[in-house]
Amino acid sequence: MPADNALLAAGIGVVVCGSVAAVLGPWLMRRIPEPELDEGETKVPYAALAGPRAAYWCGGLAAVAGGLLGLFLGLDAVLPTWLVLAVAGAILGYIDARTRFLPSVIIWPTYAVVGAGLVAAAAATGEWGSLRRAAIAGAIGFAVFYVLWFAFPRGVGFGDVRLSGLLGLALGWLGWGEFASGLYGGFFLGSIVGIVLIATRVMTRKQMVPFGPFMLAGALAGVLLGAPLERLYAG
Repeated sequence: MPADNALLAAGIGVVVCGSVAAVLGPWLMRRIPEPELDEGETKVPYAALAGPRAAYWCGGLAAVAGGLLGLFLGLDAVLPTWLVLAVAGAILGYIDARTRFLPSVIIWPTYAVVGAGLVAAAAATGEWGSLRRAAIAGAIGFAVFYVLWFAFPRGVGFGDVRLSGLLGLALGWLGWGEFASGLYGGFFLGSIVGIVLIATRVMTRKQMVPFGPFMLAGALAGVLLGAPLERLYAG
């Protein structure tokens, strides 16, 4: 259900997130250090991605995410934090889709910005309980994905583990329903897309699709659908 001042917040989200991501995405891609690869492993260089295509995709994805977040969160104290995450998420999702890597040099600073934004939101609203829940949710998300990475490293990369804590932190502020549906909705989306790709012979069972974009899409869906799903589950 749209929040108060939804149209204004949505407009801010579209303009700010779209323009920032379109400029920041290619700029970062030219400067991200390349990871050390295992023997026989290859990847597209980050710098090779930094062009108009990256600007269009990062800007477009961030604009859509920012608009939806503004529509559902309104001019809430936590909106700026989520808009930062929309920009970072659009860039990370594009990079992961093209390279199957989630650069930690983007994820770790985003942790700091998101954490500071949540503290500022708690100070402005007095919702310290939401901040405590966010910290707990972030730790749970990181721990669950760490176990998955340890047990199934071919299916879950450590970049996914890092991203899970970041998404859990932001989703946890909103509520446990948003956290559960948002963080783990990525598994549902990834499974559906994987089944379709295998059924249409676009990929084989041995091939793996990047999981980061599904995690990010799931987190956005959690913001939009988490509360209604929680109410439905509670009867």
